[in-house]
Amino acid sequence: MTTATSSNISSKLPSIRGEIEANAPLAPLTWFRVGGNAEWLVSPYDTEDLSDFLKKIDPSMPIRVLGIGSNVIIRDGGVSGVIIRLPRRFSWVKREEGNRLRCGGSTLGMMISKVAAAESLTNLEFMRGIPGSIGGMIRMNAGAYGGDISKILIQVTLVRRNGDIEIWPVEKLNFAYRYSELPEDAIVTEALFQGQPGDKDKIEAQMNKIIAEREASQPVRSRTGGSTFKNPEGYKAWELIDEAGCRGLKIGDAEVSTKHANFLLNLGDATAADIENLGEEVRARVKAKFGITLEWEIKRIGHKLDGDKA
Repeated sequence: MTTATSSNISSKLPSIRGEIEANAPLAPLTWFRVGGNAEWLVSPYDTEDLSDFLKKIDPSMPIRVLGIGSNVIIRDGGVSGVIIRLPRRFSWVKREEGNRLRCGGSTLGMMISKVAAAESLTNLEFMRGIPGSIGGMIRMNAGAYGGDISKILIQVTLVRRNGDIEIWPVEKLNFAYRYSELPEDAIVTEALFQGQPGDKDKIEAQMNKIIAEREASQPVRSRTGGSTFKNPEGYKAWELIDEAGCRGLKIGDAEVSTKHANFLLNLGDATAADIENLGEEVRARVKAKFGITLEWEIKRIGHKLDGDKA
């Protein structure tokens, strides 16, 4: 299925069995609900469809990947080239021998943790507290509540920019804190995780505790992108932001959360520039007070509009 006209597509992109949309709005696909359009939004049917598409597309065409949009700011001017978004067909979890779970590339962490609990597998409870899908979680070595991806990942299946399908063992990713050596051009289509036999009641109790702690400490029901800045070594980002006097700081309709200072919020009518400018103001104030440069954890992609400061 394609939603753009066949003549427009044929002159720019190869055909696929999935879907192609021209000038596609991206704001509804992100948690902040801000930003411009994608020149092309592509949703492949399966891994082979994605591989075939990438083999045929012009190598000069810019390509980016969008997960569930939980840790990204799409700038107001939109994104040139192709945005690839894996559809629901890539969201699945299967148990395999050896207490392992194989998952599709668009599967949410919370879904994996729920299946693990149903299968009485432990060590995956922390994923219940991470808002994101597998590709982004692997790329940033997402973690919370004492766990992270590097501790449970066995291998990952990915498609490269040239269309090659590769399987990487965990060792090849060289994980570190909120970091992996997953290539920038790689699109994760499957991942294999290692669980351990556990008590189902204890697993579910731990997951309920994680849910309660998130609800109590984070603005989970707001328009936000999750944790904004990485924790500098030896510090907690939210404490530095708070002590720099940024809690509740606003630019336009963007606000530093009063509930958790390392979260930025769209109160309703913020632009992407408002949110990004607010983040840069936070970084400037922390730098001025402590001499520490906060590093963005949220990805920012696309074009700024004329006059944007960010």
